[in-house]
Amino acid sequence: MRVTQTMISNNMLRNLGSSYSKLDKYNEQLASGKKISRPSDDPVIAMKGIYYRSDVTQVEQYKRNLSEGYMWIESSDDALDKVTQSLQRMRELAVNGANETNSVSSRQALAAEIKQLITHVGSVANTQVGDKYIFNGLNTTQPPVNMTVNTAADGQISLTGTFPDGTTYNPFNVEVSRGVSVSVNTDPNNMFDQTTLDKLVALHNGLQTNNTTVINNGISDLDSILNNVLTARTKIGATENRIDMIDDRLGTQEIIANRIMSDNEDADIEKVITDLKTQESVHNAALGVGARIIQPSLLDFLR
Repeated sequence: MRVTQTMISNNMLRNLGSSYSKLDKYNEQLASGKKISRPSDDPVIAMKGIYYRSDVTQVEQYKRNLSEGYMWIESSDDALDKVTQSLQRMRELAVNGANETNSVSSRQALAAEIKQLITHVGSVANTQVGDKYIFNGLNTTQPPVNMTVNTAADGQISLTGTFPDGTTYNPFNVEVSRGVSVSVNTDPNNMFDQTTLDKLVALHNGLQTNNTTVINNGISDLDSILNNVLTARTKIGATENRIDMIDDRLGTQEIIANRIMSDNEDADIEKVITDLKTQESVHNAALGVGARIIQPSLLDFLR
């Protein structure tokens, strides 16, 4: 086959174009740090990348869910800690009021403080995380306690609008892993319901009316309510421990998922630099050879 100067020039230009394409590929990998810049570069890497990125995104979402769960748990525990302090203070006042040496006015002064503590317990029941009430199950937009303190002429009080007795408690679940949900709120029954708050009201009224029998019964009621609150706090602690373990596992999963995604997508920078320098040397050599090939002109052939 007869090889002409045009054929040599065309082949040389085609090979130079291919060399430029390789240089562009290595430059792009070096600049982006990725093996591919479009799915057509390697469909297998692109397809796997979709699944790996989905795994990373899921883990990141679960960690965000955990953050919300931590807020609910910590807020609930803090609220019940305030309730515990209030109940313990009420018990101190009740024990003091049960002493027979107290005068009527002294017991009424103790009743005045208990009245304030009852109001405080009602306000703690309406604790919010963001704009959600944490002690009202799934009904997070409505406060569980709308307490109104009614004072009679003799100083006794009554409550209206508190959390109804026997209200069905619907847990607020947070998905913390695939197919795994954790309840992060606390059952308000036996802590903020009408019966419980009425027991506190009875203690107040016993002090107000100087009735030691009611005061002693109120001490027993306070012990029972305190036990309910401590039981709820124990459950909160158990839930928090579980969330901690899930958080540790998600942290490990996130590291693994990111490593797998990196192995699939990220370019080996050392290898890319080596390939780029090699291709630059090959390209420069090709340019030098091409310059010598296309240098002769028609006059050179006529000499």
